Amino acid sequence: MSKTPFEESHNSDDELLAEYHFDYKKAKPNRFAPQSKKQLLKVVVLDEDVAQVFTTPESVNKVLRALIELMPQVADGDKA
Repeated sequence: MSKTPFEESHNSDDELLAEYHFDYKKAKPNRFAPQSKKQLLKVVVLDEDVAQVFTTPESVNKVLRALIELMPQVADGDKA
């Protein structure tokens, strides 16, 4: 009787490594994921003291939107 793939001897080459290094320069977009340009998410890492005050994405966005409203508006041609 021939061996099935599950009956083969365990080879040390099949072991998982403790760490893998992924080359993100060679990565391609997931063609199965919906490509929505409406919601572009950005990840921002907060300093520990700031993260203790703003514990949810909603609280961070609320404060940033309030600051945007207070900032002087700059015309497209006036950007430095």
